[in-house]
Amino acid sequence: MAGLIKREDIDELRSRTRIDEVIGEFVTLKTAGIGSLKGLCPFHDEKTPSFTVRPQVGMYHCFGCGESGDVFTFLQKVEQLSFVEAVETLAGKAGMHLRYEDGKGPDREQASRRQRLLEMHEVAQRFFTQALESEAGRIGRDFLVGRGFPAESGREFGIGFAPKSWDALTSHLKRAGFAEEEILAGGLASEGGRGIYDRFRGRVIWPIKDMTARTIGFGARRLFDDDKGPKYLNTPETALYHKNQVLYGLDLAKKSIAKSKRVVVVEGYTDVMAAHLAGVDQAVATCGTAFGAEHVKIIRRLLGDDPTGQVIFTFDGDAAGQKAALKAFEFENLFTAQTYVAVEPDGLDPCDLRMQKGDAALRELIDECRPLFEFVITTAIARFDLDTVEGRISAVKAAAEVLTDIRDQGSLSHYYRFVAGRIGVDIDEVESAARTAKRRPKPNRQTADAPARQPSFRGGPPAGPPQAAPSAPQGGGRSGRGRGAAISGDAVQDSGPASAGEIGDERGIEYVYDERPDVSDLSAPISPARLKTEKGALMVALQHPEMVNAKLFDSLSAKAFEHPGYRRIQGAVRQAGGLSSAGADQSKWADRVLDASDEDLKPYVAQLLVTPLPVVEGTGIDRFARGIVARLFDYDLARIAKELHSRLQRQDTSDGAGQAALLGQLQTLEQHRARLKMLM
Repeated sequence: MAGLIKREDIDELRSRTRIDEVIGEFVTLKTAGIGSLKGLCPFHDEKTPSFTVRPQVGMYHCFGCGESGDVFTFLQKVEQLSFVEAVETLAGKAGMHLRYEDGKGPDREQASRRQRLLEMHEVAQRFFTQALESEAGRIGRDFLVGRGFPAESGREFGIGFAPKSWDALTSHLKRAGFAEEEILAGGLASEGGRGIYDRFRGRVIWPIKDMTARTIGFGARRLFDDDKGPKYLNTPETALYHKNQVLYGLDLAKKSIAKSKRVVVVEGYTDVMAAHLAGVDQAVATCGTAFGAEHVKIIRRLLGDDPTGQVIFTFDGDAAGQKAALKAFEFENLFTAQTYVAVEPDGLDPCDLRMQKGDAALRELIDECRPLFEFVITTAIARFDLDTVEGRISAVKAAAEVLTDIRDQGSLSHYYRFVAGRIGVDIDEVESAARTAKRRPKPNRQTADAPARQPSFRGGPPAGPPQAAPSAPQGGGRSGRGRGAAISGDAVQDSGPASAGEIGDERGIEYVYDERPDVSDLSAPISPARLKTEKGALMVALQHPEMVNAKLFDSLSAKAFEHPGYRRIQGAVRQAGGLSSAGADQSKWADRVLDASDEDLKPYVAQLLVTPLPVVEGTGIDRFARGIVARLFDYDLARIAKELHSRLQRQDTSDGAGQAALLGQLQTLEQHRARLKMLM
């Protein structure tokens, strides 16, 4: 049994690893405030990005579904790894040698099933690529050259060859230490009456990789005439490979997709290769299945839901290609990006087009794509005889059904004219048909929120004693940027813009909050300004402890926080040693506070750790930090002053010494408050 990884090695690896780069392998992140990045959450379906990453703190948090954690947590969840596997994966990428408590590394026989399958696929890929270079692999090399792919391009894409043998691969894998059960579980072999045998035999092999370029499956094309199997054969569903969640070529295309905000969806492995070699390096393809909702999620995360983004589908010009285009249209309303289709007039697929007309022709095909709506409308109209009145009426109705899906109202007038001109009817007739169609329910269309979205959590941290964390976040809806709020019991209502300086700066700096002030389980009404101050003070204490007067913050009494949830977080800060013990390493400070927090409190601490500070660009964080903590301290001094005034009113008038003492304390308090206002 392997020992535990040494804690200092885990901390060192965390400090070496940029969480934004790791998450960026799966999600396109954009700047969202000072020191903050945002993208579409990989853990739930959402239209508006709410997944926030704070590289400096080493944390992420989704304000939509509540998922949060560090770089290890992210890998565990997105890749279904154990903690040890996540650490070892990152250590491998960083080239870092891990030490274990008893001096032993992970036992190969005890390694996880997933890791074993990944290792086995790497061994299998090397076997296939070597086989392609052998004499037996000449038929595979000839096939690739015949399709316009020289040897160097085959190596670029990791192309291989499966020998025409029943057990060449299985025997090789057994010699490498893999058991028959593992070979079967990886989909590399099938089982018959005489035992297991190679799934891929006498075929060209394409490695199918995940976003991080790890081989998780294979696609294979038939080469020999006596092969009675299907023309293309893929890895079956396994623990690694789920065909509806994979896009071939994505590991090569993802950077270009994120940079250009364009993705080109083609139909086959050779089409992906042809497109990349022609300069269209955003090309990807589905693997033995139709384009579906899971593929949409992958593309949206890469495009970052940029409305200027482009999703271009290429299909063969035959009936099957037309059917595929209509199938893709079912998911058009799930995209924020604009959707297009590129169909070669002579029916050539991208690979054939490149072979016959060259790289420039393929690039031109993509550049001259037309809107998917236009293609679908044209296809719908083409089913009818427009030389008859009945045909034109039916064509208008069919086109109207498509028009109801157009989200951009500015484009509707264009498409009304397009349909009217195509069919030969008056534009008013098209508009009337579209209005009628819009009133009817549309069957069998994907909805923009499928699968169901988790409600966004907008409540504050839990108040009162620790309890089980909620299974799903609860709370109200999204509010406008920079809005104030009025309190009515537990509810929050928007009440117009917050005034400049409302949360701690009396010199005119306007702080902008992305979120409403957190409110939940309040025992007494709390002003929005007070809530903002409490939240802001905790945010800077957690994110930038070096910018906060530690002595001042640590001296705050528990009564300084009126919100019971924020009071508990202040207690966790104290339990972690207080700001005076924070040190320079923000990630270690964040870990200590999280460790000191009750389980039900951790998600809210994580939320405060990653929420962008409400600071306008160009305004110093240090100034905000001083001002917000000073204002919180002023609130506390005002509370104490109120108590002293109350005591003074109750003081026996004959006790002159007692009154003088209370007045002296009040005078000292007012002097402190005057000095604090210099910081605010």
